Amino acid sequence: MEHPYLLFLGNAKDQLAAKTAQGVADWRPEWCVGQLRLEGCKADLGIPDLTLPEAAEKGAKTLLIGVVNPGGVMNNDWTTVLVDALAAGLDIASGLHSPLSDTRELAQAAEKHGRKLIDVRISDQHLDTGTGVKRSGKRVLTVGTDCSLGKKYTALALEKEMRAQGFDADFCATGQTGVMIAGRGLAIDAVVADFISGAAEWISPEADPDHWHVIEGQGSLFHPAFAGVSLGLLHGSQPDALVLCHEPTRTNMRNLPGHPIPGLQECMDLNLTAARLTNKNVRFVGISVNSSELDDAARKKYLTETEEKYGLPCADPLIEGMGRIVENLS
Repeated sequence: MEHPYLLFLGNAKDQLAAKTAQGVADWRPEWCVGQLRLEGCKADLGIPDLTLPEAAEKGAKTLLIGVVNPGGVMNNDWTTVLVDALAAGLDIASGLHSPLSDTRELAQAAEKHGRKLIDVRISDQHLDTGTGVKRSGKRVLTVGTDCSLGKKYTALALEKEMRAQGFDADFCATGQTGVMIAGRGLAIDAVVADFISGAAEWISPEADPDHWHVIEGQGSLFHPAFAGVSLGLLHGSQPDALVLCHEPTRTNMRNLPGHPIPGLQECMDLNLTAARLTNKNVRFVGISVNSSELDDAARKKYLTETEEKYGLPCADPLIEGMGRIVENLS
């Protein structure tokens, strides 16, 4: 994908629905010229709203579809503006499950204007099934009580802090947004089920004994829709260390009101049980809290009480940072 990007938010129903665009804007702001929102969009990245001609004038090369929705399907309401983007000279990149070329109007417009349709989730990488064979190097994996609550941000913050502390560490992207940020990786949720653990092994291969792969987690073992990809990633990663990610104001799983959020201890116990299939010595090293819905006093109170209860360093990666959790890796 060529940058700069124009981040397309479409008619996102809330801020979380624009998490792909938000992630790119937060971690690669220098690549983003602005955002394009349709009528009714309830998300805002805090960057300039641009029309397609304005974005092209500012040098945008790629319109990046930054909206996620259940099933990862193309929204018919977007077709006209995406065709116009191709006509304006922009490529289109998507992390949706539905290939861009499956939309006939987009395929025709891309051919007519000589532009590219880039599907980040589609890979030609050959994958094997997982082996469970112990690999050299070290690995830390982010896991969560739910989906869409900060596993990617936590992993990126871990990598940044580890490097600052002198660790040999690399972020391993396992989702479409992470791939867009890192420029490498594999969207695990687009891998055929039998090959998920093998894909995780490929993403975090053998390395020098002191090298750390910092692996972006996906979903949750407690989420009925995404537990399968979470389990395969957990087994294939063979993590030496786990960081639990949690959003304390949620009561139910994302988009599943009938399924309550598990307790932190319950979540840690199940993740450790599953992880021990491929690494008997796995342990939790910290709790990463998405405190975006808490005020400052409530955040500090929650972090203090949680740390005392579980005996693990507890922090919001965007406020306190990952310093004490990284120190616990040693």
